[in-house]
Amino acid sequence: MKAILRSGFLALAIMALAVPVNAGPLEDGVAAYQRGDYATALKFWRLAAEQGHAEAQSNLGTMYRDGKGVAKDYAEAVKWYRKAAEQGDAGAQFNLGLMYANGQGVPLHDAEAVKWFRKAAEQGEAIAQFALGSMYEMGFGVPKDEGEAVKWFRLAAEQGLVR
Repeated sequence: MKAILRSGFLALAIMALAVPVNAGPLEDGVAAYQRGDYATALKFWRLAAEQGHAEAQSNLGTMYRDGKGVAKDYAEAVKWYRKAAEQGDAGAQFNLGLMYANGQGVPLHDAEAVKWFRKAAEQGEAIAQFALGSMYEMGFGVPKDEGEAVKWFRLAAEQGLVR
């Protein structure tokens, strides 16, 4: 009897694993983007972004920043990056900082760039750690501080990012 039960449970477990997993709008958008089908990626990511999905919002920001599947529009990129950044998405925080550092879609504002770089850097985003180190090294948006610059460069380097 135990053997029958055990084999029954095993069969149920195997059947559960065999059930196809449906991808959601985010995953469908990733697949479309990787194929170069930007219009489809835009459609799926917009659907997920409007439902509040931070990664999809960040991805839309990148599409607008780079002009992939849409006309390049820095202000629209900032809008989507900000939505994701305010939810704590480290990639979006870094990208929003970059928009401020370059004056793209927003006025150039080094202190605001530092604010967003720091949020991402504190989450362990290596490129944001490097960017924050650069801001300290140059004294952009913060007082010039070589010690603080080295601290952030070191954290980025420990993750494999080198200058």
